[in-house]
Amino acid sequence: MEQRALILIEGHRANGPLYVRAAQRLGLCPITLSADPTQYDYLAAEKLEAIQVDSGNLDALIRECSRLSVRYDIAGITGFAGSDESVSATVGKLCQHFDLPGPDPISIERCCDKYTQRQLLAEADVPMPAYRLAANATEVQSFAAEVGLPVVLKPAIGSGSIGVRLCRNVEEVAEHTNHLLGGDLTQSSPILVEEFAQGPYYCTHIMGNEVIGIAAADFSPPPHFVFHQCICPAPLSDDEHRRIADLSLRCLRALDLGWG
Repeated sequence: MEQRALILIEGHRANGPLYVRAAQRLGLCPITLSADPTQYDYLAAEKLEAIQVDSGNLDALIRECSRLSVRYDIAGITGFAGSDESVSATVGKLCQHFDLPGPDPISIERCCDKYTQRQLLAEADVPMPAYRLAANATEVQSFAAEVGLPVVLKPAIGSGSIGVRLCRNVEEVAEHTNHLLGGDLTQSSPILVEEFAQGPYYCTHIMGNEVIGIAAADFSPPPHFVFHQCICPAPLSDDEHRRIADLSLRCLRALDLGWG
């Protein structure tokens, strides 16, 4: 009988070993495909199979998975997005190619663009802060005045709070715009200008269409949004829990993200 394998696209220093152990408990052989497997210490420490391949090249990943399918029965393909959410879209495309259950890559790619994501949520009447998409430094300044200071500036593409900053005056808007554009104010690069919504932060954890739990978190002092601590479950009343869960599931439906 062929051994069954779980293909992992890239790894994760914290969660990677948890995925590996979960796969092994299910009788699966975890195999990591990574541009640089040496960056994940647990792979060598636990003598896990790892293959160096350009994880940003879909064709290269398909070829490698096809070679592995000769030796293994591939039970599933998943991965770790980290600061690059496109990995999740790649996983979806691989799952489609090999007829495996997985997320819809089109839905994920739309969500990787924060402006497109907000448009989809707005069409579903999900409440959110005011936002504008600026293409250059001049538009950033104009939209910041239109939305009203303070504003949050962030790259339209990316995750992990990278490049996200609260700008409380015109000088901070100019400074952070210069930073996001790499010092070239003539450059065209999509930047989101958002109304600053101040209040408690909550994060909903969902599996499929079921709310698993809701966490609360605190940030370090402004202007950067760096997580300071997380509390799970969040201290909520039954009504608050229901409202947050209902809104989160509305977002999920609007973004067509009902898998995983």
